[in-house]
Amino acid sequence: MTSESRVTNHESRSYSIEFFPPKGPKGAARLSEARKTLAALGPEFFSVTFGAGGTTRSGTLETVEATMRETGIEAAPHLSCIEGTRDSIRELIDNYRAAGVKRIVALRGDIPENMESPGVFSYANELVGFIREEYGDAFHLEVGCYPETHPEAPTPDADIDNFVRKVNAGADSAMTQYFYNADAYFDFVERVEARGVDIPIVPGIMPIPNWAQIAKFSAMCGADIPRWIEQRMSAYHEADDQDSVIEFGVDVVTDLCERLLAAGAPGLHFYALNRAEPTARIWRDLKLPAAESAPLATAG
Repeated sequence: MTSESRVTNHESRSYSIEFFPPKGPKGAARLSEARKTLAALGPEFFSVTFGAGGTTRSGTLETVEATMRETGIEAAPHLSCIEGTRDSIRELIDNYRAAGVKRIVALRGDIPENMESPGVFSYANELVGFIREEYGDAFHLEVGCYPETHPEAPTPDADIDNFVRKVNAGADSAMTQYFYNADAYFDFVERVEARGVDIPIVPGIMPIPNWAQIAKFSAMCGADIPRWIEQRMSAYHEADDQDSVIEFGVDVVTDLCERLLAAGAPGLHFYALNRAEPTARIWRDLKLPAAESAPLATAG
């Protein structure tokens, strides 16, 4: 991907924010408060995750419905293909359609340790193909991708092959796993474009509100944290200097976003972790759409 921007204005880009279904009354209250602040930023859509093995699928539907009802903004449920039958998956999609959902994030999902074999679909491209076969163009289909290679992929080339299959099955756009090295994203886009992929590939952005949490997440999903970031963050964390963790994290992620957008990335997808800050702050610092009119976020 060259440094010359292919996108000339914010209006043609997609900015979105991800939540997860809350657990318990306190979690629900926290999400509700964060959602109000983040909705004021004017994202194109919110996405809502599910638990491993579909453990929070009911919570996903409830969170999607509440999000659309309370904000008036489109919400896209994540849909896993690793458990269930064609009938059960069709029933779930029918429920989403009845709720007014027009966008689905189609993923394989994590395979639980006690699952001997996946369900009727083993891979996300099969789920994408099923939705297209059953529902035509009723849904905008998002898929995932890994600029730094999926941790279960045998080789980087095999990972590219898997992504291309999802695109060929009918994906409209993609959002990436988060990363902190922009070159990994540029390299991935160049490689898939060489394979004929022309759908938007939106970078996934993970703010750093809690260093220990992000370090743990990154170790689990294979996201590389550059050594210079890890060294400084670890020092702040060991000194119990949370203010410096937050400030440095905002600077690092904002700079990353600026570089991605300057090089023509078709938008940004923020993993908010059900918090208003620091996503809202990074959004404003970048001067993204609606940022100037958004209220100040409270710590969440």
